[in-house]
Amino acid sequence: MTDPVGKLPSELDQLPDRDPEETAEWAASLDAVTQAAGPHRAAYLMRRSLQHAEGAGLALPKLLETDYVNTIPTAAEPAFDGDLEMESRITAWNRWNAAAMVTRGARYGVGGHIATFASAAWLYETGFNHFFRGKEGDGSGDQLYIQGHASPGIYARAFLDGRLNEQQLDNFRQEAGGEGLPSYPHPRRLPWLWEFPTVSMGLGPLSAIYQARFNRYLANRNIKDTANSHVWAFLGDGEMDEPESTAALALASREQLDNLTFVINCNLQRLDGPVRANFRVVQELEAQFRGAGWNVVKTLWGNAWDELFQLDTQGALLRRLREVPDAQFQTYATRDVAYIREHFFGTEPALIELAKLLTDAKIGECFYTSRGGHEARKVYAAYKAAVEHKGAPTVILAQTVKGYTLGKGFESKNANHQMKKLSIDEFKGMRELLGLPIHDSAFEDGLVPYGHPGADSPEVRYLQERRAALGGPAPARRVHAVALPQPEERAFKALYKGSGKQEMATTMAFVRLVKDLMRDKETGKRWVPIVPDEARTFGMESLFPSAGIYSPLGQTYDPVDRDQLMYYKEAKDGQILNEGITEAGAMADFIAASTSYATHGETMIPFYIFYSMFGWQRTGDQMWQLADQLGKGFIVGATAGRTTLTGEGLQHADGHSHLIAATNPASLNYDPAFAYEVAVIVKDGLRRMYGPEAENVFYYLTVYNEPKPQPAMPEGVEEGIVKGLYRFKEGTPTKADAPRLQLLASGTAIHWALEAQELLAADWGVTADVWSATSWGELRRDALEADEALLRGEVQVPYVTQALSGAPGPVLAVSDWMRQVPDQISQWVEQDWSSLGTDGFGLSDTRAAARRHFGVDAQSIVVASLAQLARRGEVPASAVKEARERYGL
Repeated sequence: MTDPVGKLPSELDQLPDRDPEETAEWAASLDAVTQAAGPHRAAYLMRRSLQHAEGAGLALPKLLETDYVNTIPTAAEPAFDGDLEMESRITAWNRWNAAAMVTRGARYGVGGHIATFASAAWLYETGFNHFFRGKEGDGSGDQLYIQGHASPGIYARAFLDGRLNEQQLDNFRQEAGGEGLPSYPHPRRLPWLWEFPTVSMGLGPLSAIYQARFNRYLANRNIKDTANSHVWAFLGDGEMDEPESTAALALASREQLDNLTFVINCNLQRLDGPVRANFRVVQELEAQFRGAGWNVVKTLWGNAWDELFQLDTQGALLRRLREVPDAQFQTYATRDVAYIREHFFGTEPALIELAKLLTDAKIGECFYTSRGGHEARKVYAAYKAAVEHKGAPTVILAQTVKGYTLGKGFESKNANHQMKKLSIDEFKGMRELLGLPIHDSAFEDGLVPYGHPGADSPEVRYLQERRAALGGPAPARRVHAVALPQPEERAFKALYKGSGKQEMATTMAFVRLVKDLMRDKETGKRWVPIVPDEARTFGMESLFPSAGIYSPLGQTYDPVDRDQLMYYKEAKDGQILNEGITEAGAMADFIAASTSYATHGETMIPFYIFYSMFGWQRTGDQMWQLADQLGKGFIVGATAGRTTLTGEGLQHADGHSHLIAATNPASLNYDPAFAYEVAVIVKDGLRRMYGPEAENVFYYLTVYNEPKPQPAMPEGVEEGIVKGLYRFKEGTPTKADAPRLQLLASGTAIHWALEAQELLAADWGVTADVWSATSWGELRRDALEADEALLRGEVQVPYVTQALSGAPGPVLAVSDWMRQVPDQISQWVEQDWSSLGTDGFGLSDTRAAARRHFGVDAQSIVVASLAQLARRGEVPASAVKEARERYGL
């Protein structure tokens, strides 16, 4: 509904106006300015009024978009704390060597990216020279999330300061021999240099936010003073299209993470062309970040533009900049000045007159090269403003030219992401532009040479002195991990004893175990429980009042369940990270906590518990990021399996996560059946990940929400539990020549196998031994290692082959997973092999009905067992049909 003049109602119409006459006078004044001076003047006055009101502390909504100009005017820039000429020479060497490294690698077809660092060089160099703290000073230093495609520039700088040599640069993207450099920031491949893998687009910014948050978590829990650690995330404007890039912006502002700065290189290009061809990505990002509560600093124009803005007395230039789309601005950078005069300045009389005051050289300088991200003083001013801002994170929107200094063949070209080399002539042109002393004779072998001013040159001394003052080289990864003492046995023994007649799900067994381990005097405080908003589903509510839910604000309200024993308690030093409905955020938490042993020299023990379907399937990319970053801890897929989660249906029924997890070499995957197995696996995990010979692995456990009586641990089964297989219950033959077979089962399926064991004996006179297969994946890993040993001339027998050696009859494997999960080990089993599983889509029904549907219940196991034995001639073929009819299959 609208009023008579067509104005839509607004929230202001609901508020009482105590002085309508005064309100009308203000409106009339605005109308008068609009009529007398035009709508642009009226809009300007409104913006200045809102700016003034904000500065005066009036509670008004902020403008989401400001003019397309620098946030910090030239006159307000702070003094530059450095030798600009020296830093220009250093940057020139790094530009050269980055391009040379990729071009030389093109001989072998290994590729590489040149244009990204060329555009962002000053964004990095200014930080390295003035802001980025190293790890040899006080505290942990800064955390740098380098844009993956800019890695050649980081290698070039490490070459200049002596951390890399020419041979290593020539092995860029050639790692097989062990001496190469990885294409992107990969800590697992180059662990002394890289800390954070970032090239899986979108995960870098998400992880940076949660890293900054985890820094505060460590400080608020009095584990590590992180006040001097700042997180810097370098991103491309095209990368901001990834949903993960902006998924946690509100978290960062909500928790006032002023220890975090995003630097977005706005060169207006993504991988195939303009980012916002018909729009303006800078303005879009400004509105997005301002709306999320971030401090926004725009660094768009270089000093050459100052003259243009001073001449723009009517605001025509600002209006034109607001309306030109990104793709058109890219075109200006590649066309002659006559084109710019016609198509940019020729759109209204005021701009035509302004252009008459400008020389062709001035217009060319402004539109071809003069960007805020290419001038050290402007980048310095933006960074200083960011680190000094309090109460909110900062994003710097720095405009650059992609391919800057690489010549007209690269600059602003749509294809420059795919362009992997420069010609010799292009390098010579670049040499002249950068002013580098590289003689023509250096090109005689047909290769572009690396350039270095000398280990004792003024440039290298300056670089090293700057880094020494900031705490040592960067980026750098340092590990000061100290082995954690093993927890007391008491917590594990509680599960070894079993539950008697009381029923307990393995999910609850895991939670009880961790709750007891969190009480350990030595290591209890180092546990980091992480859950995406379903802690009560997993029985974790008992941790709320004892451990507390982390919140930097504490608890500012009276919880509705305060009078209950297990009330919802938030605390500034809370231990639990309850993330809300964000599996990606919870995984980012886990990565930050799991790598704290390197980032901060503080070993933490994270466990992340979630609906199993929403782990590897939903955030598998982050699991690979975790492996690359050498993280360690326990990832727990609760409500596991395809048939245990009654009523939830297809999108909740997980029958394949173990298959996906098996693809990750750093993930040790277990599917325990009993509480004592959970205890043994967790104990061994603590030893392997946090003991004196700590390994860079992490554990994936699947646990079930199906309550069952938990047996006591048999003697001598610990090794089998850890290695993946042991005989849980041997069958008792009904007669000497009774047919026999081996039933292998994991997780909750062992209960179906045990019931089938009884039916086979009672109804068919068949003896079955039941084995608990705690890890199909570890059995396969061990067998693959044995195969590799054979190639070296060594004889190793896989554990699964040894364990089943001589076991009579065929083998039937069953689980609540797809058949491919147990089938991983079939080739190393000497007996006849068959398997049952839950292949297909999940469905909503009771557990019994779902298991019958998939053919994995006890009766189905009996029929499958008889079919195997019939094929061997050990039972009549008619027994299979008879069993199907008896059990209604």
